[in-house]
Amino acid sequence: MYDRLRVASEAFDRRIGWHRVGFLVSLAVIVAAAVVLYRMLHGIDVHEVIGALRAIPWRDILLASGFVAAGYFTLTFYDVFALHTIGRGDIPYRTAALAGFTSYAVGHNVGASAFTGGAVRYRIYSLHGLSAIEVAKVCFVAGFTFWLGNATVLGLGIAHAPEAASAINQVPPWVNRTLAIITLMALATYVGWVWTTPRVIGRSNWEVTLPGGPLTLLQIAIGIVDLACCAAAMYMLVPHEPYIGFVTVAVIFVAATLLGFASHSPGGLGVFDAAMLVALWEYDKEQLLAGLLLFRLLYYLVPFAVALLILGSREAWLWSRRSRAAQASARAGAGAATPAHQDPGQG
Repeated sequence: MYDRLRVASEAFDRRIGWHRVGFLVSLAVIVAAAVVLYRMLHGIDVHEVIGALRAIPWRDILLASGFVAAGYFTLTFYDVFALHTIGRGDIPYRTAALAGFTSYAVGHNVGASAFTGGAVRYRIYSLHGLSAIEVAKVCFVAGFTFWLGNATVLGLGIAHAPEAASAINQVPPWVNRTLAIITLMALATYVGWVWTTPRVIGRSNWEVTLPGGPLTLLQIAIGIVDLACCAAAMYMLVPHEPYIGFVTVAVIFVAATLLGFASHSPGGLGVFDAAMLVALWEYDKEQLLAGLLLFRLLYYLVPFAVALLILGSREAWLWSRRSRAAQASARAGAGAATPAHQDPGQG
């Protein structure tokens, strides 16, 4: 069965190309989001948005900032887990944390995070002896952790509150609940599959041994904590009235985030916002837009600026160290050559 699917996938890629399909899907999502945003924001009162921003309590902003910080701290364990999975547990946590934080902060904002985040990871890990293939494996395992967490959160959340997903996809709640249960059953099947015996995917020198059952549960837990922190940050910034439960907001938030990733637009710009505005129609538009703008500042722009500062400072330090090493080598070479130039004169 697996071989048939692989052959069919390769044939489709040769004739049509998965990259073309991905481009068309991204374009369709972006165009649809642009139309929705135009309709939702047409006639919006900018002064009311500014007033809503000023009205958000500092307590809520500080709590949201704390949840964002906790979320990015959890992101560092994506890389720690991935490094241990590929047999590179010798890489210290500080390096994994640097790579994890900066790659996600840059990837979230620039877009096409698989490539931009991968480039940042390679720049950091290559100095610690990781090859390009090993870095690609780290990116794969970290990304798989993210998707396992998403599938679990959406499965549990939609099974509990299917109407939250219906607010986005306009599908009847019973259909969404059925899909959620199927997703959870698939996750349980996968956990059972990797629990029984070591599972290896890939071929040649690109083989990855998937985490076993207990480690897969840890992998899922990391993803759940990350998404819960992000959803909690968003929950602190949406209006308090009318009351909407955390699970409902979390399901809508995760679904909107995934739509943003599917668009490959920087930070899901426009797509994420349109999905949130459509799904959370009960809120005052100006107040919700104020919360979305503040979330973008806290979750995207501030970490992006910090990551660029860290990466820039690191590159300057590395350049300075190489420069000093080159100067020391040149002085040592000059010192070793001086006696040889003096020998003829001494004779």
